[in-house]
Amino acid sequence: MLYSAYEMTHAALGPWRKIAENSHQLVSSPFNPFAGTLAGRSMAASADVFERATRRYGRPAWDLPTTIIDGRKVTVTPTIAKAWTWMTLTHFARDLPKTGKSSRNDPKVLMISPLSGHHATLLRGTVEAFLPEHEVYITEWTDARNVPVIEGRFDLNDFVNHVRDALRHIGPNTHVIAVCQPGPLALAAAAIMAQDDEPARPASLTLMGSPIDTRLSPTVPNDLAKSKPLDWFENNVIKTVPFPNSGTLRRVYPGFIQLSGFMQMNWDKHVDSYKKFFDHLVAGDGESAERHRDFYDEYLSVMDLTEEFYLQTIKDVFQDHLLARGKMMHEGRLVDPGALHDTALMTVEGENDDISGIGQTQAAHDLCVNIPAKMRMDHVQEGVGHYGVFSGRRFRTDIQPRIAKFMRQHDNS
Repeated sequence: MLYSAYEMTHAALGPWRKIAENSHQLVSSPFNPFAGTLAGRSMAASADVFERATRRYGRPAWDLPTTIIDGRKVTVTPTIAKAWTWMTLTHFARDLPKTGKSSRNDPKVLMISPLSGHHATLLRGTVEAFLPEHEVYITEWTDARNVPVIEGRFDLNDFVNHVRDALRHIGPNTHVIAVCQPGPLALAAAAIMAQDDEPARPASLTLMGSPIDTRLSPTVPNDLAKSKPLDWFENNVIKTVPFPNSGTLRRVYPGFIQLSGFMQMNWDKHVDSYKKFFDHLVAGDGESAERHRDFYDEYLSVMDLTEEFYLQTIKDVFQDHLLARGKMMHEGRLVDPGALHDTALMTVEGENDDISGIGQTQAAHDLCVNIPAKMRMDHVQEGVGHYGVFSGRRFRTDIQPRIAKFMRQHDNS
């Protein structure tokens, strides 16, 4: 019923959003003599704030049209390298010379994006930082709300298999970067490929702010996942997708529930942000208003997770710690991180990370006992929280160059 109420509320507000859009156009028109007045700007700002506060945000665009390579601006085009029902492998194709002195042989990088409520575009800054010197691919997961029930389930095993599918498609000597939530599953995929001696197993694996072992330095989200039995999550946050969505009748963890939780944690901050947005619009401060739009276009764009994927993540990763305890199974096989021996391993943590505490990602080194010391690296970045591990100034100046150097050192091309 909650999901249906959400859909009906969105539909009921539709006419009012249209009125707000038309009102904004009317009062801000250059032909309106009141457009430049305080009253006119206030009315236009009110309409803009209402429309943005009540709309549904779709998947944002990558908006990475160019990068700089060897001092030259190069066109970048996100292209679909391969598509499955539940995942699209996106390649950021750079318009490079095919031959001659300017041709390059940059390391191939596969970024495993989180499947935790936001779209892969959350890693826009991460992708942007690697584009000048790397051939970048990223996993884009499908919103469960849009997948018909006839397409079947999607769980942790499927996630691991899709990581393996992506690596096989890109080919040998690919470097993997897993950001946050997919860390345990990326490690499991690499381990399974090592157990099978697959040629496409990663040349290096970089885990960033990942919950490999949440028993170490537990955070508020970690404690919340363990504070209630699994059936509480099933009964309280799992909902049925209503008509007219393509995934009608699919059981999901809705993105709007997770977003509501995030918003409530910092409600005063968000309210203040919208007040400032209104003030910026009235004052004609377009640059500040645009920064607000850019942030909330991404923050408010959420997606649904399948019931099985969400509940298995809670149980296997956060409650039972199966990978950390050496008990994780993949399609009936024991996952053995000790099988990794020629894949370099780097872990990155943030000093102030309040989602994945210090030591949780480093735990991967204790599991991968057969990777030589010379093929390992651990970095704890001072002064950054969770998002600072993969975005922002410290990431660009301190973290990304270390990862790039590490990958170059262990590149076999």
